[in-house]
Amino acid sequence: MKYRISSLLVCLLLAMQVGAQEIAMRDSADYHQRLQWFSKAKLGIFIHWGIYAVKGVSESWSFYNERLTYDEYMSQCKGFTASKYDPKVWVDLIRESGAQYTVITSKHHDGMALWDTKAGKLSMKKKTAAKRDVLTPFVDEVRRQGLRLGLYYSLLDWSHPDYPNMTKNITRYKDDEKRWQRFVDFNFAQMRELRDHYNPDLWWFDGDWEQSAEAWRAPQIISMLREGGRKPVVNSRIQGYGDYETPEHGIPVSRPKTPYWELCQTMNDSWGYYPTDTNYKTPYQILRTFVDCLSMGGNLLLDIGPREDGTICDEQVDILKSLGRWTKKHAEAIYNTRAGIPNQYFQGYTTLNPAGDVLYLYIPYRPNGMVELKGLVSKVERAWVVGRGDELQCKMFNQPSWSSIPGNFYIYLPDSLLDEDITVVGLKLDGPIKLYSGSGQVVEYNE
Repeated sequence: MKYRISSLLVCLLLAMQVGAQEIAMRDSADYHQRLQWFSKAKLGIFIHWGIYAVKGVSESWSFYNERLTYDEYMSQCKGFTASKYDPKVWVDLIRESGAQYTVITSKHHDGMALWDTKAGKLSMKKKTAAKRDVLTPFVDEVRRQGLRLGLYYSLLDWSHPDYPNMTKNITRYKDDEKRWQRFVDFNFAQMRELRDHYNPDLWWFDGDWEQSAEAWRAPQIISMLREGGRKPVVNSRIQGYGDYETPEHGIPVSRPKTPYWELCQTMNDSWGYYPTDTNYKTPYQILRTFVDCLSMGGNLLLDIGPREDGTICDEQVDILKSLGRWTKKHAEAIYNTRAGIPNQYFQGYTTLNPAGDVLYLYIPYRPNGMVELKGLVSKVERAWVVGRGDELQCKMFNQPSWSSIPGNFYIYLPDSLLDEDITVVGLKLDGPIKLYSGSGQVVEYNE
């Protein structure tokens, strides 16, 4: 018992030390340099692909929640063929969408590895009808086409005999240090395989809620991932030791406190292929979510769930193509932008260029001829429709010469210039943006 307390104390002290280092790192130049590509990328595509696509059931959760028995769930291995899988088709679609990075489930909570792992017994090559590594050809194509690579990895593994939990009602063991250490060793072995074989730009962890940072050895994981001068970006789901926040589904109402964040969201209500789930969002709805993220300085990680044979359903293909039309047209107002102005100044979404002297207005509605902006102290040198270049007429009202309070700035936007989804207007300012934030004044003198 004395040894156990001592070892836990060492882990705790190490975690506190590295945790403090990570907090300090978020204020360092190295931290911001490492996140630079991520902050510019803005759009990523998430891919949930696994044996759960055979029956179209919830990925891993269907057996954890005991809707299927574990054996029924794993029997899907016989139907997973990847018979029409073409990584080039996938990556072509991802590039066409305008995404700059992609994150694929190298292993979900069911423990089924997409690559030919040497550390464990469960893999697509060893256990499924596909009988091959399906991760490597995708990674090769991602690298060939110049996208950034992210690997999703589940820290927990409900299939592993040395992991404590199996389903919501089945626990294999409690307080067995030897078994837990065997699992930790297995986990590190798989992560090292992924690190050494693929060297991902981003690690997207999941499943951290079942154990503490000390139990996962989170500080050691971060150190291992960055051995040899590697500088991958790491998401937040490693008990606080990551680089950026990952809210899921509902868009945050206020901006997350960390400098970098990403909303992960499905196209319908399911992560994997779920043929009975027809509750698809329209491309317009997804675009509104996207520009909402942009306006708060965040990214959107939009999910697709391929079928077991490797094909992607038409609804998801259509959404990716629609995204591509809009992102290609409005690229200057998407990539390498930063959070815009507070929403009380404009009835819509906004971003700024890095210098802060170009303000982009995203208009997801028909403005009936005029777009209003208030509280703008900066002078507007030029206004145009992004993606078209048409110059726009502007006029300031309610700002007589004797008032120091900025008036209401109106932009005349004809219907003929509106985008079919979301129109973007660019405003070139006379310098970094300046806004009025007061509550008005009582005029005591005028000319």
